[in-house]
Amino acid sequence: MNSFNERIRAARGKLADAAAVVIGAGAGLSAAAGLDYSGPRFREEFADYIAKYGFPDLYTSSFYDFPTEEERWARWARHIDYARFRPEAFPLYRELLELVGGKNYFVITTNVDGQFRKAGFAPDKIFEVQGDYGLMQCAEGCHRAVYSDREAVGRILEHSAGLTVAPEYVPVCPVCGGPMDVHVRKNQYFVEDDEWVMASARYEEFMDRHAARGPVVLLELGVGFNTPAIIRFPFERIVYRNPMATLVRLNSEYPSGPRETASRTISFTENMEEVVRRLK
Repeated sequence: MNSFNERIRAARGKLADAAAVVIGAGAGLSAAAGLDYSGPRFREEFADYIAKYGFPDLYTSSFYDFPTEEERWARWARHIDYARFRPEAFPLYRELLELVGGKNYFVITTNVDGQFRKAGFAPDKIFEVQGDYGLMQCAEGCHRAVYSDREAVGRILEHSAGLTVAPEYVPVCPVCGGPMDVHVRKNQYFVEDDEWVMASARYEEFMDRHAARGPVVLLELGVGFNTPAIIRFPFERIVYRNPMATLVRLNSEYPSGPRETASRTISFTENMEEVVRRLK
C-alpha cells in the first residue's frame, strides 16, 4: 500500500481531472461524522430502553417486535428525533460539499438521516434509495404517498410516558385507517413514491451520461456489506468497465476492491474527517 500522503496526492489528482463525481455513502459516513448509534450518547439517551430490552445499539432496536403500536411508535419517535430531527448538519458533510461542490456531482446514499440535505447538497442531486426517517407511509403500502412525520413525532415525544404513548397520538393511514410506518426500506411494503421514482431516474441518467465513459471519480464513503448491491458492487463494476474511472474508497473495515481494478482503486482506512480535509 502506498503511503497516506501518496494516496492523498493520487486521489486529489483524480478529483481535479474528473468530469464528474459520484458520491456513494453508507452508514459508516454518518458514524464517522458523529451520529452515535452504539456509544456513550446512545447509552445515555436510550438508557431506559437498554435497561428494559437490552438493546445493544439503535439499529438493532428498530427491528424489535413491540406488542403494541403505542410502544412501537414511542420508540420510533425518540429514534427519529435523535437521528433525524435534532442533529444539525455534521461538519464532515459540509466539508464533503466543499470538496465536490464545484464539480458535476451526484449522491446516492443508503442513509436515512437527511444529512446531505441539511449540509446543502442540491436536492435534485440526491437519491436516498432506502428512504428518510423524516417521512412515514402506510405500513402496508396501500397507496403511493409519503408524509412528513415531524408533527407526529413531536406529539408522541410530548405525551410519552413509561416507554409508551396513548393511542390517540399514534399515526394512522389516512386512506385505509391502518397503522403507519417509518419510510425506511425494510420489507416489501416500502413505498416508492413519485419523488423517489424521479430521484432514481435522475441518478440513472447521471450514471449513463457520466459514469460509463470518461474520467469519473466514484467517491465511496463508509459502505459495507449490509446492502452492497446498491453502491459497493455497482461502483466496482463501473471501474471495471470504464478504464477512465477511479474508485476512491474510504472504509476502515472493508477497504479492498477487486484484484482486476486494484490499479484504479485508492483506498483509505484512516480517519474519514482527516482524509476529506486533506482531499480538499
